[in-house]
Amino acid sequence: MSTYRRPVVVTGPFRDAGGAVIPYGDRWGPDGPPGDSYSVVTHPERFRSLHAVADALVADLVARFDLEVSEVSAISEISAISEISAISGASGPTGDTGDTAELRPDTVLRTTSLRPRDPAAAALSVRWTACPGLVVAAGSWWRSSLPGCGCDACDDDVEQLADGLEWTVGAITAGAFREWRGRRADRVWHGHALGPYAGGSSSGESWAATEDEQDIGAAGPSDRRWAPWPTRRDS
Repeated sequence: MSTYRRPVVVTGPFRDAGGAVIPYGDRWGPDGPPGDSYSVVTHPERFRSLHAVADALVADLVARFDLEVSEVSAISEISAISEISAISGASGPTGDTGDTAELRPDTVLRTTSLRPRDPAAAALSVRWTACPGLVVAAGSWWRSSLPGCGCDACDDDVEQLADGLEWTVGAITAGAFREWRGRRADRVWHGHALGPYAGGSSSGESWAATEDEQDIGAAGPSDRRWAPWPTRRDS
């Protein structure tokens, strides 16, 4: 039985340059976002709650399912670079101080991989990034970033992102997850479908970059529905 409880998600208040509270998730009217809101991230710190949500989800999965777990942390490497930079006066990996806050947004801080002991069930990995955000991957090809972009124009609501993460993990562990691949118009395409699960479903398809085609061709069956995760006998 799941004992998962979502950690507190900090939703603000976050304010704009004029001091007004920003209603993330409902910021722009019918005319859409202004042109200067693209590629601008005013309050990236609001996504930090996603790290705590992922921590809690992973802990729950480890407690409930029969898994092989591996963890890789880049924190020690980043800290070592920072210490060397401070001693030598050199700049860190971003050309600045080497501090974590100064890293590129897509820098991976740590990764946890969960592999069910049933090979018919999809493996899942979670990467915590410096954005702060997450990259979640499952099965052979599926991958999703949270937030997908994070700019002001996207107007992401962090509670909704957490909802989506919880639902997606639930669908994968329940076996409501299918992947496929094929070739059309001289391109390799791969797709996925999640659900039906908990009243919802989602699907998508995209073409693979040329450098990925060899890996995709060797990734397994061209159409696969993943099995539910096996539960722990002592859970």
